[in-house]
Amino acid sequence: MLDSLIEERKKKLERIKERGLNPYPARVERDFSISEAIKDFSKLSLEKKKVALIGRVKSIRDQGGVIFVDLGDEGGTIQLVLKKDLLPDIDFWRENLDRGDFVSASGKLFETKRGEKSLEVSVFKIAVKSLRPIPSEFYGLQDAELRLRERYVDLLVNPEVREIFKKKSLFWKTVRDFMNQHEFLEVETPVLEAVPGGAEAEPFVTKHNALQTEFYLRISLEISLKKLLVGGFDKVFEIGRIFRNEGIDAEHLQDYTQMEFYWAYADYKKVMEYVMEMYKFVIEKTIGSLVMERNGEKINWEGEWPTVDYYEVFKENAGLDLKYATEEELASKAKELGIEIGKQHGRGRLIDLIFKKTARPKLIQPCFLIDPPVDIEPLAKRKEGEPDKVERFQIIACGTELGKGFSEANDPSDERERFEEQMGLRQKGDVEAQMLDDDFLNALEYGMPPTGGFGMSERLFAVLMNKPVRETVFFPLLKRKG
Repeated sequence: MLDSLIEERKKKLERIKERGLNPYPARVERDFSISEAIKDFSKLSLEKKKVALIGRVKSIRDQGGVIFVDLGDEGGTIQLVLKKDLLPDIDFWRENLDRGDFVSASGKLFETKRGEKSLEVSVFKIAVKSLRPIPSEFYGLQDAELRLRERYVDLLVNPEVREIFKKKSLFWKTVRDFMNQHEFLEVETPVLEAVPGGAEAEPFVTKHNALQTEFYLRISLEISLKKLLVGGFDKVFEIGRIFRNEGIDAEHLQDYTQMEFYWAYADYKKVMEYVMEMYKFVIEKTIGSLVMERNGEKINWEGEWPTVDYYEVFKENAGLDLKYATEEELASKAKELGIEIGKQHGRGRLIDLIFKKTARPKLIQPCFLIDPPVDIEPLAKRKEGEPDKVERFQIIACGTELGKGFSEANDPSDERERFEEQMGLRQKGDVEAQMLDDDFLNALEYGMPPTGGFGMSERLFAVLMNKPVRETVFFPLLKRKG
């Protein structure tokens, strides 16, 4: 069926060419966008000047002597009125025009008896001949994977999807505006790294031909940004793509946008105050409110967010006291919960997996989860007086993590010991454990000021939209066809 429709359109294409018309011209006449023409409709129609518009044909209604065409662009839709007395070749276009074609139309603006803003066409030209039929806007694309695979069609027929991405642009603009207002310097750091760091994730590997060296796509923005603080900057941030070779689910992508900032002379408590203000600013600008709905529950971002102690909530939900729980007890609890574990899973990984299974899903309203064990955060500063904990917080809402920050570790000896522990886990087979980064340790030996850091990803935007994260990116990675 589709093949025959495409073949019929190809025949129309040939007829257009045979008529001496170019179905794919480099230039077309356009005086206004459709939204501009509609905005200034009263003035333009009174002037009775010829106006040139261009757009995609959204519908065709042939009523014999007159053909009505709805023409649309990104900003709006207007009706074209094609009459034989003004357009001698109307019969040719009756036979060869299709929904989805781009056309250029010139004429005078007027309002029909029914009050519809229209263009009475005296010059009509093809701008692009569409060879594939566009699905109906009423029925849209029903197949979820096809919608993502052919996102351009999804965007074309589903205005609500286009609106999501307009909001996403506003989301990141608002983040950037907030950071700029508070005098953070926006920077760019390398995507290719000799040693991937700043997170526990399996990296993608690539080869640099000129240097004959393997590099990794960055899994975080953290390490390079911290080096800039060693270099004398006090407040830096970056919004950039990161890449993690991990599983696909409603909350995880393999390449996505993240924002991280690092702030000299701030600790995690100061960062918590700052990001709470930032989140409220960004959320209200993006969705117009600080109250939203997610999976049937109202989520309220207003007011002060409570702090939740990691050790307490873990004990309450997992039944283990992390002050005393052994690795064997944690492994036994993980198996009880149906979590697959191996010899490569050290104490930190076991704690993290159990927490995500038992406690985190119950944290629905926004809160700060604070002071976890040092085992799960190699890059955070130990808590004064409680060296088994680190000064870290996570923003938790809707049962998931929506941002993480900490007082940054800057003791090079302590950091080396923690990296060595991570390398031990890698040798046991934990591909997500961090690698020892000699250059970063070298930088720390020059001295990095006391620093607060924070990172957030586009997962927050997906939660605000109440969508799986891959529904909020233009072209999510999918398995190749065939």
